[in-house]
Amino acid sequence: QGYVKPEKNIDLSMLDKTDVNVSLKSALDDIEEFNGFVPAIVLESSSKLVKVFSKKGGRLDISGAGLSLVQKNLADKDITKHKIKVGSVVRIIKSNNNWHIVQLPQVESALVALNPDNGAVTALVGGFDFNKSKFNHVTQAWRQPGSSFKPFVYSAALEKGITPATIFNDAPLSLSASEVGSGKAWEPKNFDEKYSGPMRLRTALIKSKNMVSIRLIQKIGVRYTQDYITKFGFSRKDNPAYLTMALGAGASTPWALATGYAVFANGGYRITPHIITKITNNKGQIIEETQYPQARKNAPRVIDARNAFLMTSMMRDVVLKGTATKAKSLGRLDLAGKTGTTNNQIDAWFAGYNPKQVAVSWIGFDQPRSLGKDETGGKAALPMWISYMKTALRGVPDVPYKVPDGIMVVKINAANGNLVNEDDNGMYEYFYHETPPPSHVYALPPLEELPDDYNYNPEASPNSPIQPQPPILPEAPESPISDTMAARPNRENVRETKQDEATPSKPKQAIDASQSAARMMNPSGN
Repeated sequence: QGYVKPEKNIDLSMLDKTDVNVSLKSALDDIEEFNGFVPAIVLESSSKLVKVFSKKGGRLDISGAGLSLVQKNLADKDITKHKIKVGSVVRIIKSNNNWHIVQLPQVESALVALNPDNGAVTALVGGFDFNKSKFNHVTQAWRQPGSSFKPFVYSAALEKGITPATIFNDAPLSLSASEVGSGKAWEPKNFDEKYSGPMRLRTALIKSKNMVSIRLIQKIGVRYTQDYITKFGFSRKDNPAYLTMALGAGASTPWALATGYAVFANGGYRITPHIITKITNNKGQIIEETQYPQARKNAPRVIDARNAFLMTSMMRDVVLKGTATKAKSLGRLDLAGKTGTTNNQIDAWFAGYNPKQVAVSWIGFDQPRSLGKDETGGKAALPMWISYMKTALRGVPDVPYKVPDGIMVVKINAANGNLVNEDDNGMYEYFYHETPPPSHVYALPPLEELPDDYNYNPEASPNSPIQPQPPILPEAPESPISDTMAARPNRENVRETKQDEATPSKPKQAIDASQSAARMMNPSGN
């Protein structure tokens, strides 16, 4: 907001006065129109009115909202500071039957959308205008995906026994050069430079916590993660096996990212994105046709359906209460996705889906530089994704995701992820049957120095220097977020109790093992 920089300035006094309109049009002959952005020469200008001659051959008066981008500059009393002057070549576009002064964008963007069941591409925008640049940013722009890559790391962790309720510490890290594969040590930061301490994995993805993602990949191993992401179509060479992979420091195209997200959207199958299915002649006869793999038919299964479901569940929460809440404007409950912003806001992404559409949007400069300090994925890339999905999903039923076999939902303590009784305060979470939450955790008392001449005697008297101590239940840390499951199966059969996030409860008693197992298999008690 403020001013539009003219593309060039023309000395109108040098034009042929015999037919001024012809002379003006001739002056614009070598300036091409791009994507409806029409070149025009300024004839008169003031803070309230700008008169122009457009390449389309007409004289136009632009005022009011049409001057929104230049009004502040034109209002400056020092006319030497005005960017728009008589003879300036600007761009104008028509919107809602009114002409507006604009300028050609320097930034580029891209969007690709596909059907996750068969890979058919439903939309592809490779840049601002093909005539201005033939470079296709969907298929050719290799950029860092940033946090939009985190779901693939989280998916890898689920197969290592980590759950959405596993606790990780969101605290600062300092890593050596060898750990990150660079020539110097690395002290990564969260985007907002705020740290919340211990938190559940689900909360970490909702808030896009970098420190948790790094600790997660440390735990599961970078080599394992590098191998795992190939299931989604990513190559090892584009994602070196360093801790920075947790933050999307590798390289991807929007096309490749959409391919990966389709695996989550269709329940775990690898499909092949394609633009052309068949070619016919003018008589409708098929000249060439290709049969592409389809999910749940002949496409290879690459991840467990339960893994895809848990990831979708967590990414739904990103939309409902995380970094992508703007997408709630679509009024749907079947949307899931992840924002992505790279260092210094050089690239901004949003990758999201529902069961019928996967779409990835990206924005950035061709010669990488900052978009601006506030231009995050949620602010710069998400709006174009919303605009597309608003049309693409019109009339498409909002169908809840089906919980696959082998998934259970149980009540846990929101602060520490431990299993609690149905009568206790808590929240519900999904788990693999084979990786339930711990029923309780005991903290052992601290060790004490023993005298050199001390001999252990199980029959020790009360006056012995050390007495056996009963196990102590840990104090529950303050919950970083008080959330309940956004998508919970069988709502009528699962009872939920709200939890005071300032005073999270502890289990009332140790849970009997047999009783606990029964409740895990049938958490609702029905």
